[in-house]
Amino acid sequence: MSNGQFRILGIETSCDETAASVVGDGADVLSSVVSSQVDLHARFGGVVPEIASRAHLDLLMPVIAEALVEAGVDGPDLGAVAATIGPGLIGSLLVGVSAAKAMALVWGVPFVGVNHLEAHLYASFLEEPSLEPPLVVLLVSGGHTQLISLEQDPDGPPRTFIYRMLGQTIDDAAGEAFDKVARFLGLGYPGGPVIDRLAMDGDPTAVQFPRSMLNDGYDFSFSGLKTSVITWVRKQSEIEVADVAASFQAAVVDVLVAKARRAAAEVGANGICLAGGVAANSALRERLLDACIEDGIQGFLPSRAMCTDNAAMVAATAWWRLQADGPTGLDSGAYPNLRLPVA
Repeated sequence: MSNGQFRILGIETSCDETAASVVGDGADVLSSVVSSQVDLHARFGGVVPEIASRAHLDLLMPVIAEALVEAGVDGPDLGAVAATIGPGLIGSLLVGVSAAKAMALVWGVPFVGVNHLEAHLYASFLEEPSLEPPLVVLLVSGGHTQLISLEQDPDGPPRTFIYRMLGQTIDDAAGEAFDKVARFLGLGYPGGPVIDRLAMDGDPTAVQFPRSMLNDGYDFSFSGLKTSVITWVRKQSEIEVADVAASFQAAVVDVLVAKARRAAAEVGANGICLAGGVAANSALRERLLDACIEDGIQGFLPSRAMCTDNAAMVAATAWWRLQADGPTGLDSGAYPNLRLPVA
């Protein structure tokens, strides 16, 4: 590869972000382009799968072209092409996977299929290479809320891991709860960022919403909290929306931080890493970092660009996966319900 780097083009189309990135040697982000579809879906209060896949068709090639130009490379300069193969919306996934396979075939380079959840885990190492397992990763997004123990695989090359699922949501994911509460309050979509902004001017102790399953293992439940917010609001003649937002957010953050902290102590983790879209939440970032400092372990907060769906994390993951597993067959498909491979 030019400049001695093995450069991988990563493509991400699992939901409503069309993204492409070129990453060298699994660590050097040469370009990262993301085109958001938020405005297309906002009027519907959530992502519409058919609209998402059609938008990917329109946006993907210009986004890839921009990523290649920004990185200063042509297709033949690449060592591989990678794409998210799941989990996600099947129509959206197929757009990215089909494009990646076609490019890999034309350029004569390997295709690498990447698990979207694993990519979020590798995003931490992309920004902080000095992180050393064992680690606990709190992966929080619109579709997932999971506590994962991450350990180096003793039989694999560096940066190949054994994952253990410590806990996950039994109903709504945290990001889903943010969106549903915001929709009920008439705050629009996506709900997480607007609740985060409003909460800064609210009183988090104004309403004592429940902390579901706070001391009950490592699984999560946010459906009851969402219902509690709706029930409470309906009983009031008038409300201070900022106080409701702050109180709801505090209930979510209390549970997330308490369980992550307890899990890290139990597995003897060197640190806790945040991952996923909800990792951009200001209160969660502040509380988790304070907890890690208090417990004497490392706390890693990804940049907000790495919290949301992006292709840099896909390309970085592909570099390590290519070394560990080799190329993905061109006869592979897209898997909307793909799970993280756990021990």
